[in-house]
Amino acid sequence: MEMFRFDRAETVVDRFGSTGTAATGVAAGEGAVRLTCLTITPGGVLGAHPAPVEQLFLVVAGEGWVAGPDGTRVPVSAGDAVHWATGEQHGSGSTTGLTALALEGPSVRHLAPAAGGPAAG
Repeated sequence: MEMFRFDRAETVVDRFGSTGTAATGVAAGEGAVRLTCLTITPGGVLGAHPAPVEQLFLVVAGEGWVAGPDGTRVPVSAGDAVHWATGEQHGSGSTTGLTALALEGPSVRHLAPAAGGPAAG
């Protein structure tokens, strides 16, 4: 067993007009699958940009907003997940702080919950 922290905020993200955002690579796998921990500080923004591949944005702490191609900000909080398709313009931010895991890869798909029930898996 090997223990490590994934919320280290190793790399400041300043592309796409981003502010108050940092990323830590957590894992990578076959087929260009990658898991990244994103930390958005209070008032921070991860600027709008196209998804390079299929992407799941899993909010694990805090609250904030996400936006798709139309720029409309939709509130999110811990436990919420967002899927962005390859090439889809998107951004995110927070007034109080947010931590999310971004799972990316050409074959990444989410498992939709059954109608009225918990997520299948």
